Amino acid sequence: MFDTLTDSFKGAIDKIRFYDDNKALVKALKELKKSLLKADVHHKVVKELLTNVEKEVKEAGVGKENFLKALQNDLTRILTAKGNQGFVFASKPPTVVLMIGLQGSGKTTTTGKLAYFLKEQKKKKVLIAAGDLQRLAAVEQLRQICEQIDVTLVADENKTPEQIVKEALAKGEKELYDVVLIDTAGRLAIDDELMDELASIKKVANPDELFYVADAMTGMDAVRTAQTFKEKIGITGVVLSKFDGDSKGGVAMGIAHQVGVPLRFIGAGEKMPDLEQFIPDRVVSRLMGAGDLESLAEKTANIIDEKKAKLLTKKIKKGKFNFNDFLEQMESMKKLGSMKSIMGMIPGMGGMAKQIGDMDLENSDEMKQIKALISSMTAKEREDPDLLNNTRKRRLAAGAGLSQMHVNRVLKQFKNAGKMAKQLSGKGGMKQMQDMMKQAQGGGIPR
Repeated sequence: MFDTLTDSFKGAIDKIRFYDDNKALVKALKELKKSLLKADVHHKVVKELLTNVEKEVKEAGVGKENFLKALQNDLTRILTAKGNQGFVFASKPPTVVLMIGLQGSGKTTTTGKLAYFLKEQKKKKVLIAAGDLQRLAAVEQLRQICEQIDVTLVADENKTPEQIVKEALAKGEKELYDVVLIDTAGRLAIDDELMDELASIKKVANPDELFYVADAMTGMDAVRTAQTFKEKIGITGVVLSKFDGDSKGGVAMGIAHQVGVPLRFIGAGEKMPDLEQFIPDRVVSRLMGAGDLESLAEKTANIIDEKKAKLLTKKIKKGKFNFNDFLEQMESMKKLGSMKSIMGMIPGMGGMAKQIGDMDLENSDEMKQIKALISSMTAKEREDPDLLNNTRKRRLAAGAGLSQMHVNRVLKQFKNAGKMAKQLSGKGGMKQMQDMMKQAQGGGIPR
């Protein structure tokens, strides 16, 4: 997601090779200015960033370390706006959040993603109110999302948005929900009718948070419309949707600083798990190519069961990893979100994330074939892959619609993966993993 910006910073830092080299500093700043403007960062933000970085570097002494430190400090400052970060719960539940934005910004999908985040990662009881009665099929879209993520929906096309909100709030309090998310109507452009409706809903809901959903693909327009919504309705946070489609990433750098409202979440893909908290110092770490292990740890801790993980580790060490374990791990992986996003959180793997692109592991032909193969197995064969002799392989090939050669290749890959996992789980395994990562990717920006 931050590909262009990370490349820009790396290119600028590489220009400084010696201490007290003022010419190199001028070149680095020039390179940075050109790259940031190309990445759609607002010219005023670029000017302010470069001025501050130049001043700090000259005061500390020109050098790669000081340049990097100044860049990190000023990026964190620019990305930080006064207000809450991530999701903050009200002292008295339920926490009420009004989701607002223009039509087509991805507001309804983002509401679903936020509900999924709160349910899966924060283990909260979430209720959604369908307050968008303007767009045809908006309620049906939300109904399908709620069924998919197993979240309760309050919806009735025959009632007004205000009536639905009142009903949702009453249900939220009575049935002890932790969060009530209210989806609202949008328009193709800002108009008085939209603002009047939002003001009316806001009065009824008395929300703890107003999240403005902005389409990252609209660039600087996202900043301008966020500013207008802030002035007319008041917003406490911005959620950037479709950010995975904006490889430049410049709008994320300017929005908090220019609007004066914190950027709270970014949409990192099309699936429900693809919503990430925007914590400035963590984002700067990713921009610098150093990953974000803190967010990765939070994401995995709430999805991967600790007891099951320990049991799986024991099985791997004994070389007993089977097809049931494989399917279980694939189900857990689905909850983590896009592979590209996960790779971007691992230090030194940003380049690998770029190569992966929008690869959908779950729906790839290879994964479908593996699942078809496992579905053709008996319960005993899934538990003990060593049972698979030639007769059984022929039966599996026919059941999965694959050639026996393909079956042999998949089984060999599975066996090799098991051996590798066993090797990495032993003594010195982590060091081997780090060495592999370094070979695969030339490391992040030097510290």
